[in-house]
Amino acid sequence: MKRGAPAKDVDSYLAALPEAQRAALEKLRKTIRAAAPKAEEAISYQIPVFKYHGPLVFFAGFRDHCSLFVPGKALVKSLQAELKPFKTSGATIRFSPEHPLPAALVRKIVKARVSENERRQKGRNKST
Repeated sequence: MKRGAPAKDVDSYLAALPEAQRAALEKLRKTIRAAAPKAEEAISYQIPVFKYHGPLVFFAGFRDHCSLFVPGKALVKSLQAELKPFKTSGATIRFSPEHPLPAALVRKIVKARVSENERRQKGRNKST
């Protein structure tokens, strides 16, 4: 991402990226949106996030890679075998525009996060 004023929305964030990263992250964005149609897009921590009963996933472009950030390390760890072709660290999955995350894997991650957030939300509603 080019240095300068923080992006105000996801479109302006993506517009500031090099073409290859922009295309890869647009495809990722479309996959996330399809897997979580009720989620809202926002900018948080100066990067795009999808929110539904809390954050679902964040994504970003960097000088030499792109990342998908999955709140909580447990889900990334549980998918270790499927994520073997990618570099992971904690809750972060790194990929390149030339070797993007498979759409089926992204859908699996997002749907799991939707379920996690819905369960947590139901637990909060019961305690009130």
